[in-house]
Amino acid sequence: MKMIRLLTLATLLIMGGSQMSAKDYTVASPNGKNVVKVSDGLTISVSHAGKKIVSVQTGLNAVRLLGQAKQLNRTETISAPFYRQKEFTVAYSQLDLRLGGGFGLQVRAYDEGVAYRFYTNSKKETVITDETADFCFPEDSKAWLAYSTNDQKPFAMAFQNFYDETLLSQAQDKYAFLPATIQSGDVKVTILESDLRAYPGMFLHKRDGSFCVISADFAKYPKKMAYYPWRGMSYVEETEDYIAKSTGPRTYPWRVMAITEQDTEMPVNNLVYALATPNQIGSTDWIRPGKVAWDWWNDWNLKGVDFEAGINTRTYQYYIDFAAKNKIPYVVLDEGWYDSSKGDIMHPIKDIDLQGLIDYGKQKGVGIVLWTVFNVLDEHLVEACEQYKAMGIKGWKIDFMDRNDQTAVEMAERLAKTSAQYQLFVDYHGFYAPTGMSRTYPNILNYEGVFGMEEARWAKKETDMPRYDVTFPFIRMMAGQVDFTPGAMRNGTKDNWVECYQNPVSMGTRCHQLACYVVHDSPFTMLCDAPTNYEREQPCVDLITSIPDTFDETRILQGKLGNYIVVARRAGSDWYIGGQTNWDGREVALSLDFLSPGAYEATIACDGINANHNAEDYCIERKTVSPSDRLQLKLASGGGFVVKIRVKN
Repeated sequence: MKMIRLLTLATLLIMGGSQMSAKDYTVASPNGKNVVKVSDGLTISVSHAGKKIVSVQTGLNAVRLLGQAKQLNRTETISAPFYRQKEFTVAYSQLDLRLGGGFGLQVRAYDEGVAYRFYTNSKKETVITDETADFCFPEDSKAWLAYSTNDQKPFAMAFQNFYDETLLSQAQDKYAFLPATIQSGDVKVTILESDLRAYPGMFLHKRDGSFCVISADFAKYPKKMAYYPWRGMSYVEETEDYIAKSTGPRTYPWRVMAITEQDTEMPVNNLVYALATPNQIGSTDWIRPGKVAWDWWNDWNLKGVDFEAGINTRTYQYYIDFAAKNKIPYVVLDEGWYDSSKGDIMHPIKDIDLQGLIDYGKQKGVGIVLWTVFNVLDEHLVEACEQYKAMGIKGWKIDFMDRNDQTAVEMAERLAKTSAQYQLFVDYHGFYAPTGMSRTYPNILNYEGVFGMEEARWAKKETDMPRYDVTFPFIRMMAGQVDFTPGAMRNGTKDNWVECYQNPVSMGTRCHQLACYVVHDSPFTMLCDAPTNYEREQPCVDLITSIPDTFDETRILQGKLGNYIVVARRAGSDWYIGGQTNWDGREVALSLDFLSPGAYEATIACDGINANHNAEDYCIERKTVSPSDRLQLKLASGGGFVVKIRVKN
């Protein structure tokens, strides 16, 4: 069994003190349902409502305990700018066990789940050769696992894949990235991590010879980097024989097991955000979330214009005009504005008058966001931030990290911290699932780490995007925001969808796309289609731009993982409700009893009567409603709906 080896010898954890006694140490959540027991060898067992649901073997069989365990109970109100609500309250009980060698273990029990982490008070260098975390379930459980897409180098990929819904015993012999969900008895346990700093992210794989154990794995610490011949993108060519190193006292990442009795609890579980290090950048008043017109998905595919569309000044002026007309606050210049084949971020290409575009956008109230590769920006970080901030850009879309070893995680934090010093926000693309870093650095407005709309450009007919669309909000969105890049105006049914790289088509209905703007946690959201496509669909644009980017409250009204979801979000006194289904059509009876007393005006966008044949068919109606009403909404195959509810004047 693998062990955590701290410094250079495993014996450092057992220096001094007496053998850990046979006594078990327990801590219970405030409502008493979740109970964590720490026993010999630092086995962490979790029970829910009196039933054991998971245990974690840490591999520290020889650990000694020094002194008495400390326990505390705490309630925290957490400010959460740009998250799924402005603030929330959590309560927990914590057990703190002091171990040998200057190390310790903290275990927390929340009503929403449990978490544990190690820490060290050592002032010396700490080298970790490996970490053991064997998640053991009481039976052969159903699991939802997203596997690495790189069989040769599994720790190097974009963290984008479908979920394999499988029994653990039948899981593929591949590495799965987080989050991962396992059905354990009557509850679901979702494995996540939080406060990932200067440490590699966790992967999981099925343990050989065991049907109910899934074990942690980590990328090794990079020893030698190399560059691909395109984009100036770096990759790990050679690794050390350890996973992490650091000097001085520190805490290690939280290992999180979110526990949910109902699927509707999953998308609004806040443990990852709650466990992260609080805001490190100070005031967030300068950060402006908002929607952004995007060029790449639609392949700069303007039509009916009197100039050659492409990566050039005139095309982006058109994008800015479109954004200004529709009060869209940002336009992103994706790959191509600088010569990415040379990694030359400091010089725009000759066809782009960048300063002119920034000034043009400023006149019209539209900010410019620039795309770049992670390591390319990092290699010119201060210089680039100084130059482009002085020119007037608002933020970065940073792409192609494609790894989560320790140095990659350190790079992500360095980019966020330095960008904040220049009052630039960031959108992390080609990136691992969030680990709470947007609490630490609130200028991180969004993350990819999701099998998003871009996949429709090269997907195959058998790809089941609508099913994924009603799966990832329950699992991936537990970790945090999603840069899914929705908004397609060309839509296809299950039968007539076609692959088209240069003029892509979404799977599912128009209203399925519109609903993304409510269903997703996404304070910086792309409009993926071409301006000239949107101009022919003005009612859809008006609906999209009327939906806020941040909210005061989020609820999941209905849903079942992999089947459908209905999300309600409140901004002030207004409510926005979005629903989506898989390829199965269905009817949703939507009770409005969550509304305060009074009369309201509802705007309802729903699948048209012919949406099963033509996925672009939709209708919009308006009616007066009250808290006693129920709306009957019919969703086509791959369908969706949006309901806006405002107090009637």
